[in-house]
Amino acid sequence: MKRMADLAPALAEAARALARVAAGRSLDDAAAGGAVLDLCHGTLRRYGRVQALVRSLSRKGEAAPHVQALLWCALYALDSGRYAAYTVVDQAVRACALLEQWPARGYVNGVLRSYLRTRDALERRVQADNEARYQHPRWWIEALQRDHPQHWQSILEAGNSHPPMCLRVNRRRAQPEACLAQLAAAGLAARRVAECTLLLAKPVPVEDLPGFAEGLISVQDAGAQHCARLLDLAPGQRVLDACAAPGGKCAHILESADVDVTALDADPARAARIEPGLARLGLAATVRAADCTALDTWWDGRPFDRVLADVPCTGSGVARRHPDIKWLRRAADLHGFARRQAAILNALWRALAPGGKLLYVTCSVFREENDAVLAAFCARTPHARRRRLPADAAEQLLPCAEHDGFFYGLLEKAA
Repeated sequence: MKRMADLAPALAEAARALARVAAGRSLDDAAAGGAVLDLCHGTLRRYGRVQALVRSLSRKGEAAPHVQALLWCALYALDSGRYAAYTVVDQAVRACALLEQWPARGYVNGVLRSYLRTRDALERRVQADNEARYQHPRWWIEALQRDHPQHWQSILEAGNSHPPMCLRVNRRRAQPEACLAQLAAAGLAARRVAECTLLLAKPVPVEDLPGFAEGLISVQDAGAQHCARLLDLAPGQRVLDACAAPGGKCAHILESADVDVTALDADPARAARIEPGLARLGLAATVRAADCTALDTWWDGRPFDRVLADVPCTGSGVARRHPDIKWLRRAADLHGFARRQAAILNALWRALAPGGKLLYVTCSVFREENDAVLAAFCARTPHARRRRLPADAAEQLLPCAEHDGFFYGLLEKAA
């Protein structure tokens, strides 16, 4: 258990960040690193619960945004077991001054002390609220109950967990067994979960990974590593990665086969990240900052043998990596993403050669973005044929201890 005299600045900074998230901004725009990021992520993983607790404990109605956010963070700090209870209460009161919320000191002190006195009764009360119990928005819970009636609870549990850290071995430069040996020599426990996929026992900073700087390995979720295999690559093919940034799947394609890859991303800043990542691995592709649906701005008319459509989505399958996502998304976003996904499919189909294959990918677990999009596309597109994946592959990967949640749908264009 830690005693931290400097917890107050971290609580104050985390409260500022979470107040911005509560106002609709992404955590990436607001949060720093270290203790602040830990407080932010930990609080957001328990966001429904800490909100319910503050509502139950407060007798003065809704406090100022920064004070509410400070209480959320302090409740997470109390539950984390990392700090003595008196330290959290004292440092939260001190944080009021750092937030220029001096009149709130007595209120914060009272709420936190009341929580410590009545914790068991409060726990029983909040368990009756599904949003507080499962730490996800109510609409999200209901969508999972509808789409995954047998697995919705395990998906929610995974969404509140810490994500795994997986590595991809660059088969052009290294062998998995040699990389495992290097990791072991560095004191990092790992195991092989697929041909070139290594799962670390616990996450570590990238700079601590032996072989990373030399391009022997990359960090990539095990679920994301299915793409290259499912594309059914062959030497000499022209391959389009239509929504490529930051470039992990593009790199895996190039590591897997001698193909000619064009990589696009609509965001110039994100597109600029692709080539440096490829260079570290000794790879190269034609990279363009372009909207894949505006074919006349980037396509020369020559069809592609393979197309990877890793489309924008809610990110519901990777929410544990970005815990602000589930609180920033709204139910209406599902329909909005589905429209965008349909537009991408319509455009990319024109660039696919007869007999070619298109792999549709999301990091979502919602049917409206996945199977429903593909079913509607096939219904309106005469030459589109949906193909079965290999027997050892699933279209819908649900988040678990080894990987995040992904959807894969393979389409073939009739010759």
